[in-house]
Amino acid sequence: MSANGQPLVQVQHLVKHFPVIGGGIFAKTIGVVRAVDGVSVTIHQGETLGVVGESGCGKTTLGRCILQLERPTSGRVLFEGQDLASLTEPEWRVVRRKMQVIFQDPYSSLNPRMTVGQILAEPLKVHAIEPDRQGRRQRVAALLTDVGLLPELVHRYPHELSGGQRQRVGIARALAMNPSFIVCDEPVSALDVSIQAQIINLLDALQERLGLTYLFVAHDLSVVRHISDRVAVMYLGKIVELTDWQRLYEEPLHPYTKALLSAVPIPDPEVEAHREPIILTGEVPSPLNPPSGCVFHPRCPMAIADCQAMVPELREIRPGHWVSCIRA
Repeated sequence: MSANGQPLVQVQHLVKHFPVIGGGIFAKTIGVVRAVDGVSVTIHQGETLGVVGESGCGKTTLGRCILQLERPTSGRVLFEGQDLASLTEPEWRVVRRKMQVIFQDPYSSLNPRMTVGQILAEPLKVHAIEPDRQGRRQRVAALLTDVGLLPELVHRYPHELSGGQRQRVGIARALAMNPSFIVCDEPVSALDVSIQAQIINLLDALQERLGLTYLFVAHDLSVVRHISDRVAVMYLGKIVELTDWQRLYEEPLHPYTKALLSAVPIPDPEVEAHREPIILTGEVPSPLNPPSGCVFHPRCPMAIADCQAMVPELREIRPGHWVSCIRA
């Protein structure tokens, strides 16, 4: 909870549609891509909310809308009780320092023309956090130490670093503003497995030491399990299940969640040999033309006739466990 007793972040009925423009001389909108379609969720101070789902389900768009990097089509995002869409430019500059992002690709998210020191010093200068040059140098050295890098790397360029080192620089850049909330947009998906574990452990340690709050976007359920307090499962722009990570892995209720978990390998060979994976038929429908009723019903092994006509609400089946399924 934030200081006034409210959740740190509140997302209320968030919708983000991208127009599809037809070609020709008289270009016009011929449809919309429903990237995020009516998502509501809260994130409390100090917790990590994991968001998982297949590619194209709206995970990254949700994070970008929370940060206002994409303006929502409708709905509201509240940060510390403030509606972000109603903020003036001076108010937004104050809030922007508290909300940061770690991007997915450590190769393209860093300016190749700037040294590590310049990359980390720039936000300190722009936001007047450290107006003195000597103060910025000391702060940059401290940031590098915080993320497990040697201060001597300040003179290196991004192309001289490994993928893991670049992502650590990306984390240090996010920490430079002393934020309270960070969107982690698949921060380990482009890294080797051994490096992934190091970055996850680093994010965990930073959260405990600095009291950070994370929205952790990923498609790898095993990664989400190690860092998340609660997990939201998204499918075609909607949240279909939301609960704490332990209950999600032990007692999944939505058929899509069950299918995702059945695809995760189990280290025990005997258990793995006798396990029957749930095979989903067909492809993920296009967000340009989603199916009627429940968006998952064309691929759902439990679907009934009502699933084609009824749009299931995300309802609380048991305390803290929300599911969007008429058969749950």
